[in-house]
Amino acid sequence: MSIRHAILGFLSWTPLTGYDLKKLFADSEVLYWSGNNNQIYRALVELHNQNLATRDVQQQESRPARKLYSITEKGLAELRQWLHSTPELPQLRDPFLIQLAWADQLSAEELDSLLGTYEEELALKLLMLRAENQRHDVSPRRTPRETYLWDMITGNRVAHLEQELAWARELRKELREMPITKEARP
Repeated sequence: MSIRHAILGFLSWTPLTGYDLKKLFADSEVLYWSGNNNQIYRALVELHNQNLATRDVQQQESRPARKLYSITEKGLAELRQWLHSTPELPQLRDPFLIQLAWADQLSAEELDSLLGTYEEELALKLLMLRAENQRHDVSPRRTPRETYLWDMITGNRVAHLEQELAWARELRKELREMPITKEARP
């Protein structure tokens, strides 16, 4: 995901500060950004310098100045151009699968415990995502189609976690039933 384009998308919805954007990314399970906060602020400066966003500096009493960013017509054109580009496929970089690849070195009890912990973490994440969706909605909901798209994005994230949880449970069940044989290792 391009942080620049995600920011332009948010700015097409409403003017925001860097802090507002940081909170939107941090609070969203759906629009997750793995980068650091400096990348958000750096991207805002670049967007402003390239005339893709305007910056309104608002002085505040006894607090630092508030910088409110808004998308420009040029920024909207950039966002639309990106929307027409070829979609990126999801990247499956799952640290747990790498951990699991070497888990045969664990005893049956240790492996069962590892999988049990993973199941618990997945179930908790799923519960938190569902609760977040009930509590508040960070989608713009300007049109019925936009509302539908955002609902489907959230549904995709929920379905992914549900599938991962079902997979982990099946894996744990099958491993519990599998006879353990010790073979000589080189």
